[in-house]
Amino acid sequence: MAKLYFHYATMNAGKSTLLLQASYNYQERGMRTVTLIASFDDRAGKGRISSRIGLQSDAIAFDPSDDLLALIERLGGDGTGNIACVFVDEAQFLSPEQVWQLARIADRLGIPVMAYGLRTDFQGKLFPGSNTLLAIADELREVRTICHCGRKATMVVRLGADGRVMKEGAQVEVGGNDKYVSFCRRHWEDTMNEAVGREDEPAGAGIKRMIAEVCESEQT
Repeated sequence: MAKLYFHYATMNAGKSTLLLQASYNYQERGMRTVTLIASFDDRAGKGRISSRIGLQSDAIAFDPSDDLLALIERLGGDGTGNIACVFVDEAQFLSPEQVWQLARIADRLGIPVMAYGLRTDFQGKLFPGSNTLLAIADELREVRTICHCGRKATMVVRLGADGRVMKEGAQVEVGGNDKYVSFCRRHWEDTMNEAVGREDEPAGAGIKRMIAEVCESEQT
């Protein structure tokens, strides 16, 4: 029986790398895969997945209103196209209905679906897509990365253009290492509770100071 899998993590845990490696494993054995990514995540170009270590691949860009079950059926998921697995990057950007469509791809078409994404946003709140995946996925798999203190990182901080920590803002704002930093829960809370960024500090210095203070506190 095909399953819906949700591989979740915070930023910079290597989710895209794992997705591309898993897709390659299928393709190396002559099996066809379909890779999807949200259309507004264009950091590597629209319809492209790129990992921090340089792996890249074309993907099908989808909009929030797209029916992913119908899309996979058109691509041969009805049995005519021999699709071995469907991969979804940045799965937190799925709508709840699209998550159910992924479940139907597994249940009705018999195609495994591997979704990779964030669990929570910079305020510690679940994304709607991740919330639904946590509720209905057959298997949940945590992809681990570490805080600067050495503990497991489970939260993420968003930085503004001036390098200061943002406590308010839209839930969705695409960015990479220059905009997001991963922390354990304790140091995420400490960081969010402190006004990072002093008037006399250059842009970006505040978060670097905070990280240095985190590391120093763990050594004393």
